[in-house]
Amino acid sequence: MPNLSIRVQEQVLLAPFTTFRIGGPARYFCEAASEDELVEAVQFARQHGLKIFILGGGSNLLVGDEGFDGLVIRIAIDDPVGPFYDGHFVDYTVAAGTDWNAVVLRLCEQGISGVECLAGIPGSVGGTPVQNVGAYGQEVASTITAVRAFDMEASAFVTLSHSQCGFAYRHSIFNTSQRGQYIVTAVTFRFDLDARPNLAYADLQRHFADWDAQRPAPTPLDVYHAVRAIRHRKGMLIVEGEADCRSAGSFFKNPVVAPAALDQIAANLQLPVGEVPHWPAADGMVKLPAAWLLEKAGFVKGFALGQAGISSRHTLALINRGHATAADIFALRDRITDEVLSRFGIRLEQEPVQPSSGSV
Repeated sequence: MPNLSIRVQEQVLLAPFTTFRIGGPARYFCEAASEDELVEAVQFARQHGLKIFILGGGSNLLVGDEGFDGLVIRIAIDDPVGPFYDGHFVDYTVAAGTDWNAVVLRLCEQGISGVECLAGIPGSVGGTPVQNVGAYGQEVASTITAVRAFDMEASAFVTLSHSQCGFAYRHSIFNTSQRGQYIVTAVTFRFDLDARPNLAYADLQRHFADWDAQRPAPTPLDVYHAVRAIRHRKGMLIVEGEADCRSAGSFFKNPVVAPAALDQIAANLQLPVGEVPHWPAADGMVKLPAAWLLEKAGFVKGFALGQAGISSRHTLALINRGHATAADIFALRDRITDEVLSRFGIRLEQEPVQPSSGSV
């Protein structure tokens, strides 16, 4: 190896770096704890003709059993969070390697609303704009004002505005049109200091339904703890030692379809169209709950196919039952997607990324 300030290792097993606990070795592996180290890692890959895969918290990742034949760069940039106050607003620029839940907790402890419903989502800050993480009525894009990233094409650091990120449901330019071009190193969030917690989601409304009218309204910290409790009940909180914890969370995106698709589903299930759960989406489309489609296709909580299975507490979470390989998860995924497509004419899209699709 050339004389480097970064430590480049060979044949590093990737499974321990993922919440699925699945995945073969990286041919080369290093951690970048600063932007300078990130540039050095990219230069190393280019000098050796290697593909690059960027690893964050590993919570939305399914690595193949063959591993990754290139350089995996784990983003470990974790500079302190610093606020900048501007009237009724406060901006926080947070390093990409910072634990996401820790950021949410810190904000909620300060009484700041805007991401309290995103508590308990595993992973690091750098991954949040990539898939525009969302839950319980909030999307992270609503608070993001800028993303700092290394532009692989220009070989320079750039700052992208909110509008340049192309945010949509579980989408951004980082995982669609310009996948692989940018490596996120920091995200700037803006919060309205006068905002109140978001209690629009049905689960939260039920949680706080018996909130004593004489008590103050729920604080962001109250909502933070409520969301984590709800996620835990549904098996969507990573808790080491629990049977359903080896997972990447929701494995399938809620499909967005034309309204006519409701007729096919209703006819297949011999239901009135009005009984097919859905809600409005952009451009006159409708969004369907993927979990409902799975259950109607026979894939219920606790379903198992060898060492792969479905969480006992949440239909959308595919799990490693103990010794699953990536091939086991793929087999279960394909069986589910084929059946849903056959029965309802809807092709489900997986959420977890695979290194081969994220390489540059």
